[in-house]
Amino acid sequence: MNKPKIILVGAGGHCRSCIDVIEQEDRFEILGIIDQTAPKESNTLLGYPIIGTDADLPALKSKCEYAFVTVGQIKSSAVRIRLFDQLKEIGFKLPTIISPLAHVSRYAKIGEGTLVMHAAIVNANAEIGSNCILNTRSLLEHDSHIGDHVHLSTGAIINGASSVGDYSFIGSGAIVVHEVVLPKNSFVRATQLVTSQKDVRVQETH
Repeated sequence: MNKPKIILVGAGGHCRSCIDVIEQEDRFEILGIIDQTAPKESNTLLGYPIIGTDADLPALKSKCEYAFVTVGQIKSSAVRIRLFDQLKEIGFKLPTIISPLAHVSRYAKIGEGTLVMHAAIVNANAEIGSNCILNTRSLLEHDSHIGDHVHLSTGAIINGASSVGDYSFIGSGAIVVHEVVLPKNSFVRATQLVTSQKDVRVQETH
């Protein structure tokens, strides 16, 4: 059976990680990659062709039903939100991509366009919004919740019954302790221990 084709939007370093997860999951065939400009050294990324820019997406919809945002997120979620909304408006389906090397409880809920990377763990009754990144070895414990357009960086830990608001960034190795509720646009530094809302910086609205 032929696998459905998918277009990746964004050709930077995060895209390379996404490609690896998509290949491991083996559910989609990557048609090609969209970027603002083709890489100077070649017109491919890990062997997949750069097939156009954002402006070409409406025309490509007739060739491909699925698309996925492969731009990373650190200081701001604005670019990922713009691309997510653009793909939805065009009519693409944005699947949830889950590494086979991750563990996701069957009692968890994950929104569209979200990526769960290698060795990430999502425990029972956890909820994840749309267009999120759960990076390598991140942990979302039982009964916790993260909103839309959130990035949990490598090794970040969200403990049980905690909540992370929309558009937030949780740095590598950071720990959010049990039952802490973080507002929208929260920014948590790498390795930071968060015991209350007072420990985080709230960024300007995306």
